[in-house]
Amino acid sequence: MPTKLDYKGQKLAEQIFQGIILISAVIGFVYGLIIEQFGWTVYIVLVGFAVSCVLTLPPWPMYRKNPLSWQPVIPETSGESSQKPQETLKKKKHK
Repeated sequence: MPTKLDYKGQKLAEQIFQGIILISAVIGFVYGLIIEQFGWTVYIVLVGFAVSCVLTLPPWPMYRKNPLSWQPVIPETSGESSQKPQETLKKKKHK
């Protein structure tokens, strides 16, 4: 199962998450105000949070439609040293 999201998929997941949270908060607030029970407001927001988590946390295929195209690996020639530039410098001796 692929676990990577592309950048557009991450943006879409964030928009869906925020939209569901906002809608559930408004519905919960209005419903809680009408029946004068703050507990129902909290329950509705928590249900909205749970729904948004189910829709946005797993790497659904709709979030993987635009994969990144990476540059090909450049093979190292045999004439070059495989040491890092820091290793080729002279080490200073401390007195």
